[in-house]
Amino acid sequence: MALEDPVQSAQGRALHARYGDDSAPALLWNDTIAALLAHRSVRAYRPDALPPGTVETLVAAAQSAASSSNLQLWSVVAIADPDKRRQLAALAGGQKHIEQAPLILLWIADLARAKLVADDAQQPAEGFEYLESFTVAAIDAALAAQNAVIAAESLGLGTVYIGALRNRPEEVAAIAGLPERAAVAFGLVVGLPDPAHPAAIKPRLPQAAVLHHETYALEAQRDAIARYDDVARAFQQSQGQDVVGWRALLLARGRSAASLNGRDRLKAALRALGFALR
Repeated sequence: MALEDPVQSAQGRALHARYGDDSAPALLWNDTIAALLAHRSVRAYRPDALPPGTVETLVAAAQSAASSSNLQLWSVVAIADPDKRRQLAALAGGQKHIEQAPLILLWIADLARAKLVADDAQQPAEGFEYLESFTVAAIDAALAAQNAVIAAESLGLGTVYIGALRNRPEEVAAIAGLPERAAVAFGLVVGLPDPAHPAAIKPRLPQAAVLHHETYALEAQRDAIARYDDVARAFQQSQGQDVVGWRALLLARGRSAASLNGRDRLKAALRALGFALR
């Protein structure tokens, strides 16, 4: 009897975890792709301090991400202080992992530095008052943060993004001591995962719903979405969660302004923080 190819079996297990069934496409494969497919959000941490140099390593990885026109319109504030982390946890709806882990990184859409440079050069900065510039800053921050996530996981650390910091942008900005024209786009918790509460890989939509060749196809996604709803239900049941499927989560988030948990006023909050958004 032929021996099972360990690479193929590892790839099969990884694909099944990522897509929740055996219908995943054939992929090219190496250790980097394996690590990417193994990503999971960690929400239970040990309180252990991180090794010296961890933050600097993650930021170096983040700075190696692409940046639009090399403008580098992002910054990061590393928060290790327990009291500040408690405040941030409360502002994010009581997410206890912000308190458990030793570090949260606040990723900043940062136009303050650009304005400083323009003011020092006695040059106008009108271009930074437009929505495009804020969009570039937010995208740059996201690209940088994802590089940091990959670096953290390579070091055996866990992470989880915290979008709920946008529920109360002005208060979060005050904790981080941000100047005008700087806002926290999201947080990133970093720490050692608690082995007593291992995180699972959450299945994603089938590629049939997200991958389009040459032109976008909307109507054709219905079957893939229906299949994914079954996968999501099975995952929720395995995790002891409410078994509602994926569509119900999507519909709940988009049902009303109130379902955005305060983020319906994000434009007003950003303007209060100094972004013109013209």
